[in-house]
Amino acid sequence: MDVRTPPAQTHGRYLVDSPGDHAAGIICGFHGYKENAEQHLDALRRVAAARPASPKPGEGGAWRLVSVQALNRFYSKGGEVVANWMTKQDRELAIADNVAYVSSVMSEVADEYGAAHPLIYAGFSQGVAMAYRAAAFAGRPCDGLIVLAGDLPPDVAPVAAQLPPILLGRGTADEWYTAEKASNDLVLLNASGATVAEHVFDGGHEWHEAFVARAGAFLDERSRPTPSR
Repeated sequence: MDVRTPPAQTHGRYLVDSPGDHAAGIICGFHGYKENAEQHLDALRRVAAARPASPKPGEGGAWRLVSVQALNRFYSKGGEVVANWMTKQDRELAIADNVAYVSSVMSEVADEYGAAHPLIYAGFSQGVAMAYRAAAFAGRPCDGLIVLAGDLPPDVAPVAAQLPPILLGRGTADEWYTAEKASNDLVLLNASGATVAEHVFDGGHEWHEAFVARAGAFLDERSRPTPSR
């Protein structure tokens, strides 16, 4: 039996929550398995609202939020349209398709709304791998990574030294992204020289309030100007 994998064009979907011309920055996020862009946008809104520092006069106080939905859609048991990023079948082709898709999304956002920095990529669960890949391969300077309840993909590990500062979160009761998996990721990231901070909270596989608050503080940290030397 011969297997063929011809290229095919499909349409993706992303949501933008924009404050207008004076965004404080961009958070581009990727949802987890069996979720959708609307659900992830709610999580990004919570993170953006958790910024502890008030904007200075003349600064844009709100962040532009971009929630990208995975290309592989299906129905949940309740009939809601949800999606996933990839399966093990034709994995390398799916990775290339997804990276090209994210690059296209960010180009459209920049063309329509204008570029804004800092640019933060965020991912939850299965979407964590996409956040890592976007930062490593999507071709746009990125200022930070917020990764919650998902592991570092093996294709990004060799270039981890190029990643921006990372906030890595996990719950103590998370049965999928365990302490062992997180420890393995931290070893790889620290060995590469990447800057990574782990935040562990008492909870499960979720956007816990404690992590949302820490992610809001991370946005402020990434918004501070770099001291001149």
